Parts: sequence; structure tokens; C-alpha cells
Amino acid sequence: MSAIPYSVLDLVPVAEGSVPAESFRRSRDLARHAEGWGYQRYWLAEHHNMPGIASAATSVLIGHLAEATTTLRIGAGGIMLPNHSPLVIAEQFGTLASLYPDRIDLGLGRAPGTDQRTMRALRRMRSGEVDDFPADVRELMSYFGDEIGAVQAVPGQGLHLPIWLLGSSLYSAQLAAAMGLPFGFASHFAPAMLLQALEIYRSQYRPSARWPKPHAVVCINMIAADSEREARFQFTTVQQQFLRLHRGDAGKLPAPVVQLGDEWAPRELMAMEQTLARSLVGNPEQVRHGLKALLAETRADELMFNGPIVDHQARLRSFEIAAELMQGL
Repeated sequence: MSAIPYSVLDLVPVAEGSVPAESFRRSRDLARHAEGWGYQRYWLAEHHNMPGIASAATSVLIGHLAEATTTLRIGAGGIMLPNHSPLVIAEQFGTLASLYPDRIDLGLGRAPGTDQRTMRALRRMRSGEVDDFPADVRELMSYFGDEIGAVQAVPGQGLHLPIWLLGSSLYSAQLAAAMGLPFGFASHFAPAMLLQALEIYRSQYRPSARWPKPHAVVCINMIAADSEREARFQFTTVQQQFLRLHRGDAGKLPAPVVQLGDEWAPRELMAMEQTLARSLVGNPEQVRHGLKALLAETRADELMFNGPIVDHQARLRSFEIAAELMQGL
């Protein structure tokens, strides 16, 4: 067993030529395998109006995967709280925690997880702003506490569901430290502030009853294969995905290519490389060295791997290799 817990981030990718129903089947299969490979958690992330990501109804999918597994912790990584009423999220996750006791995590993000037009469609009748986030987190936490207020989350009250704060900047690191909560940094798409955020989180941390010490999770892209050539080939899917996103194209997950085409400008390639700078790609020995270096540099309490690979068997193999490497560290 690994001394450092390792977990899965699944955006439930929808490949070109495929449909969400197939993505759900693949995620269910990956979750079952991940449980057998010793993964600690399996988190899904809320996104909207993105044809290539099928995890919009995050709480529904969490229940689907929790039903298919027995010990794996299933959770949100995360719920974008500005899109929702804290009470509704408390009721949804209180229901999940009642159905699957001691197996549900609730990670919270501050961004909307979509564009402004879709954000308005999600929350038309509310005038709340992102700056309401700290108050919304406190309200949500209160629904899981023992104190019975005028408004209760049923189920939810008294369940003390584990809540995490997630982010890609310094804001959530500071808030997690102030609230004594575990913190997850999204270096799989925003690596620039990783080390600074971890330093702030640890140095400013205020112990809480549940979390007397800070607990930092670092999420990276992990594309592993039995050969470097195969890993680099599969990684072109991720590269194309982010190149397209930089152009405003949030389409389905593209198939890998032998090499990227000439249609990408140097500035686009540079932006993509900066975005994916914390990705580990290669054969088992290369990834092993990368993992050791990452842990030495970040002192992460837990690692989380995102691996959007079109070929399902190749994706399973990538997560299997990652588990074998983590167990050998």
C-alpha cells in the first residue's frame, strides 16, 4: 500500500463519435478498476455546456458510481457552488451520504465551470456573486452540523460530510487555510501558482476539529503507457483539447494523432505547453521519476490523476500503471 494516497479525477470525457451514455459506462468501469487498484477517491467535476464533458449532473453520477463500488470514496471535485443554492447541495449530498455512509466527499469550487451565458441559465433568479462564496461555504457546512436551525437539510443535518475547497489560484488556498479545510489545487490545467498556493495554505492554516493539520491534494494530468511512444501518442488528445479550448472550442475529446498539425500558431502551442506543464507523460520509469520529483517539490499529502484518453483500454492501463507506481514509492 502506498504511503501517499492517490485518487482519480474523472471529467467523464465524451470522445468524438461517441455519446454521454458510453462515457457513463466507461466511468463506471474505471471506478470499479480504480477500487481494485487501491485508489483512495474518485471525484467528478461539474462543467456545463461543454459537449466533451458529461459530468454536469455531478451528484447523480456520484450515486451511479457509488452503487457500482463498495469501498472507494466517491465525490465531487468539485461542485461549483456559485451555480447553486447551498441548501440544495446539502440535500443532494446528504442523500448520497445517507445512501453510501462514510464514502462521499464534497469538494467545492468558486468558478462557475462554464461561460457567462450558461451561468445565467443555471441561476436565473439569483443575484449572487462569486464574492458570496465564503458565506455560501459556511452556510453549506452549517447544514451538515448538529445545530438545528430554522431551515434544515433533510437528509444532511448531523452528517458532518467532509468538505474540501478546490482552486487554481491563491484565493481558495487562503480560504481553506482560514476555515481549517483540506485543499485541492488544480494544476492539471492551471499549474502556475501551485507552489505559492501550497505555501500560503500551509503557513496560514488554522487547525479545525476535523482537520488539525493541513491536507493538500495536488491534481495533475497523468498519461502513462508501457512505452514512451504510446504515452506521447495518447497525450496528443489532451494537447489538442487545450489548444481548441484556447480558441473557444469546447467540443468533444479528439482522437490522438501522430503529431500536431501546422494549424496551431507558436503562441497557441506555448500557451498549451504552459497549461499542461505539470503533466506526467511517459513509460513507467519516466513517470516514476516524475512522481518522485513532484512529491519532493510539493510535499503533497495526496495526488490526484486526470487521464482523458479516448481509447478505454489505454485509459485503464494508464491508471493501472499509476497505481503500481504509487504503491512502489
